[in-house]
Amino acid sequence: MRPKGRSVDALDLARWQFGITTVYHFILVPLTIGLTPLVALMQTMWYKTQKDHWLRLTKFFGKLLIINFALGVATGIVQEFQFGMNWSEYSRMVGDIFGAPLAIEALAAFFLESTFLGLWIFGWNRLSKKIHLWTIWLAAIGVNLSAYWILVANSFMQHPVGAKFNPETGRAELDDFIAVITNNTAVAAFTHTVTASFLTAGTFIAGIAAWWIVRAVRQGKEAQAREVWRPAAIFGMITIIISGIGVAITGHYQGQLMSQQQPMKMAAAEAICETENGAGLSLLTIGDLTNDCDRSKHILVIPGLASFMASNDFNGEFPGVKDVQAEMQERYAEQFGPDQDYTPNLFVTYWSFRLMIGLGVFSAALAGAALFLLRGGNVTNKKWFATLGLIAIPMPFLASNLGWIFTEMGRQPWVVAPNPANPVDNVYMLTAMGVSPSVTWLHVMISMVLFTLLYAALGVVWYKLMARYTKEGIDSGHTPDHDPEADDSATQMTFVY
Repeated sequence: MRPKGRSVDALDLARWQFGITTVYHFILVPLTIGLTPLVALMQTMWYKTQKDHWLRLTKFFGKLLIINFALGVATGIVQEFQFGMNWSEYSRMVGDIFGAPLAIEALAAFFLESTFLGLWIFGWNRLSKKIHLWTIWLAAIGVNLSAYWILVANSFMQHPVGAKFNPETGRAELDDFIAVITNNTAVAAFTHTVTASFLTAGTFIAGIAAWWIVRAVRQGKEAQAREVWRPAAIFGMITIIISGIGVAITGHYQGQLMSQQQPMKMAAAEAICETENGAGLSLLTIGDLTNDCDRSKHILVIPGLASFMASNDFNGEFPGVKDVQAEMQERYAEQFGPDQDYTPNLFVTYWSFRLMIGLGVFSAALAGAALFLLRGGNVTNKKWFATLGLIAIPMPFLASNLGWIFTEMGRQPWVVAPNPANPVDNVYMLTAMGVSPSVTWLHVMISMVLFTLLYAALGVVWYKLMARYTKEGIDSGHTPDHDPEADDSATQMTFVY
């Protein structure tokens, strides 16, 4: 259903613009969330052991963290403005609830992370070792607090709680702030996002270290490969293993919540037409995977796995697209008419869900190769190991973005999905009803083109800076000690671009 007088093109373009800017921004977010505490852990290991290679790695990966953080801030600023520009009806409807966690994120968590990251950048050789270490840990706490508040806001769109509808104003009003911030959807999303971010950062560290091990050995710097890059690779490998297990556990819990709160999204993830017991997980489909799920055929099916993901029972009931569609048409016929389509794009949901999971194979392969080749204090000059490291690095980034796409596209056609526990409280909204009524397709097109070009330019800058300082390695701008009385010009060169 589209409200009268609103351009179909404006709605579609507004969705495209938000999707493009979010995907660009979310390329950077997981690395910041995961890498900040890992850099803090590296510095902690240097503080405890006084081993020089941990200081070198702290400064090396800290430099890459700062580049990523700066570009993340630049691309994230646009996000919140779009709610008022392109989605004013949505903001009017749920702004009282949705705006609160976003405001807290900006005023508290973001200021915490940015302030202490700044102190960490300029505090080398100015602050004591202990105080300086605290600054990076406080920045890491701030980064993860920011993630939680953002996910609280997003989880309200997925599973609205703590609100009531005021029929006089036609708006949702905050009723229970504690319920909003303890939303089980937010808790599940946060744990899954954080573990996925650690997987991204662990793969980033292990991949770069693998590339540098091979490069250093081939350049005749075997001592550097063994003393500096091998510990980094092992550190990244351990992170991959632990976080990979965490991703699987939290993802399984999130799938069970999804089947309860958004059964259509779960059904769309598998493109299963009819509700069935013991539904299998298909690895591939053949045919035309359009929104008519009957026109595709699942192949390479793992029996019972889809039901297990949804209900923790291999023989459990799994919702079917057609059955959920019929149920929702009946429930919301009065508000949106009997012909409203509640099915998301099955091609996007089906394949984004599988690619999100499948791309984790590259991180696992890198961890396995590192475990085998670097055992017993060894290093290697095998080129395929360096190639595997470079190939593996972008895969968790892509997986995280595909997970985000699945989460948001699977919610369609809702911008605020109804809470099944209270389906008639009117705290829900179709995406078509949230777009700004005064914004034309031309307005959105102009801003979308400009933002896309700007973000593309920022993406090139990000890549070139990351590649440049990765290739420079640990030797550029390094000071082996941390003396508050020492000249800090070399350290300044490390962090000023």
